[in-house]
Amino acid sequence: MKKLKYLLLLFTGLAVSINLFAQQTTDSLYQVKGFAIAAPRPNGVADFIKFIDEELAPRKVNTLILRVDYNYQYKSHPELMDSIALSKSDVKKIVEACKKHNISIIPQVNLLGHQSWANKTGMLLRVYPEFDETPWIKVPLTAGEYKWPNADGLYCKSYCPLHPGVHKIVFDVIDEVMDVFEASAFHAGMDEVFYLGEDKCPRCAGRDKAVLFADEVQTIRDHLAEKGRELWIWGDRLIDGRTTGIGEWAASYNNTWKAIDLIPRDVVICDWQYDQDNQTAVYFAMKGLRVVTCAWNRPQVALSQVENLYRSRAASGRELKRRFYGVAETIWSSPVQFLDGYYGRSINPESGNNTPWNTFRVMFDKINQLEQAASTK
Repeated sequence: MKKLKYLLLLFTGLAVSINLFAQQTTDSLYQVKGFAIAAPRPNGVADFIKFIDEELAPRKVNTLILRVDYNYQYKSHPELMDSIALSKSDVKKIVEACKKHNISIIPQVNLLGHQSWANKTGMLLRVYPEFDETPWIKVPLTAGEYKWPNADGLYCKSYCPLHPGVHKIVFDVIDEVMDVFEASAFHAGMDEVFYLGEDKCPRCAGRDKAVLFADEVQTIRDHLAEKGRELWIWGDRLIDGRTTGIGEWAASYNNTWKAIDLIPRDVVICDWQYDQDNQTAVYFAMKGLRVVTCAWNRPQVALSQVENLYRSRAASGRELKRRFYGVAETIWSSPVQFLDGYYGRSINPESGNNTPWNTFRVMFDKINQLEQAASTK
């Protein structure tokens, strides 16, 4: 029975990949032209839709990665939703706006890592503290300075992937957010996982961190595949930070990088390299994975990434070419902060040209320039 179930999941996953390949032709320069940002709060939905209509659509953005987390009024687990959260009606307005412009929505809920930030523990561990991988580290409840670095050596908390109750809750959330956004792919985050297989954890102490990471990817991927859905994750934990010199943030120092040879090949990798173009997309493609190169707030780095993905596709044969899946601009502020900067409502002179909104404009101008040049050949 186990073998039969595995084969069914494998074929389902292949069917998902084939379907997505059919939606976006392999011959296009950038199959994915993406934009990643936090989902707006209810009072920001109208402005966000305006941005979709007037800025994303004209630039032919076809993929919107929305960090939803617990900014939704979940029916399956109302105890997890934020105090101010999107209603089903709010979500449907965003869905309809994207449908109008053929933009696929990929909702994101941070899994495994990023279960806390500074002095704020995320909803999952706040409600279910038994899932915490490092429960002995107590994040202060009072407001004040608690940021990296700190005496605890804590960046962001993780949940324990071997806790017997965690996946029931997580899968309920995944299924509900996928249904309401009418999505065929899900982004699980899984970046910057520094706490995994901790020595004090009664379940995963002494276990291989790469295997723990890969097993969690497999578990989430298999759940999605049961309904013909696809998994996307950030790629930093799959890069050897020491050998490459990339470091412990955009790559791994705790040996999770070995998981790259253990995860399913139909997982899509979002490869964020923000400070310089390390051309790690080639690494992921050579490993048999589709890769989306991600930029943030450095226009010159983004230009290099766009151009190098173009060159990689042009120089590659059929198998490799389709793995250079596309590019995405990522935003790490609230939609309000981003839109204020984008429309010039707020200006930080110290940033100069190194802003996410300037990067967005420069990057998509270059994409359109390359695609127009290719269409005239």
